[in-house]
Amino acid sequence: MSPFTGSATPTPDWRHLRVEITDGVATVTLARPDKLNALTFEAYADLRDLLAELSRARSVRALVLAGEGRGFCSGGDVDEIIGATLSMDTARLLDFNRMTGQVVRAVRECPFPVIAALHGVAAGAGAVLALAADFRVADPSARFAFLFTRVGLSGGDMGAAYLLPRVVGLGHATRLLMLGEPVRAPEAERIGLISELTDEGRADESAHALARRLADGPALAYAQTKALLTAELDMPLAAAVELDASTQALLMTGEDYAEFHASFTEKRPPKWQGR
Repeated sequence: MSPFTGSATPTPDWRHLRVEITDGVATVTLARPDKLNALTFEAYADLRDLLAELSRARSVRALVLAGEGRGFCSGGDVDEIIGATLSMDTARLLDFNRMTGQVVRAVRECPFPVIAALHGVAAGAGAVLALAADFRVADPSARFAFLFTRVGLSGGDMGAAYLLPRVVGLGHATRLLMLGEPVRAPEAERIGLISELTDEGRADESAHALARRLADGPALAYAQTKALLTAELDMPLAAAVELDASTQALLMTGEDYAEFHASFTEKRPPKWQGR
């Protein structure tokens, strides 16, 4: 994401999300607890635009995506999205579906780690948002449901058919996307859908602890690792190792690489600068 901007100023207030930034850690909370944080057209657009702004600013080093109330996110709002799409023409529907995919791309392509803090339901679009994150930290109440076929649509929504097989394997992904059955936390951990299973009610705390650890670490190294993980998913080995070599050669000219050597020599913790 380029840091260069035009005339637009940063957005001071996000109406459809709650955003807090403290010492390099951003917390983005889906805040419609009475609707199980169901997403609206505006919430999707805010997520897309917020991630772009944070990526350009270069001040955020880790982001926690959380949901207020009884669950993480129940997916698209049935009345405000599903009902509204029934009256849209094909061009308008394509615009909407492209926007939801842009949100997932923004999560995958932003230059900082994204941690989904999960409790209760993560369904439909909520499950894909969690899937797109770099880490999924969940408590035992968490459950995933990729519900798209249950409303008569393809299970491959918002990049789910691309991402899920790469996280849990083709067999599990086929079952989850085809049948839309809920997957509770113990099974989700077993198949690799959860990065960390916490004690009851501790997902937010653990997610923020991980975010703090990442924010205090070598930010440029993390950003490049994330970029390579995404870029190399579809590369042949020869192209991947060449990209690795080019990336490492550039990072070896950076301040953090020299700082590691200095700290090792001086027997002290490194002071990472993200450069």
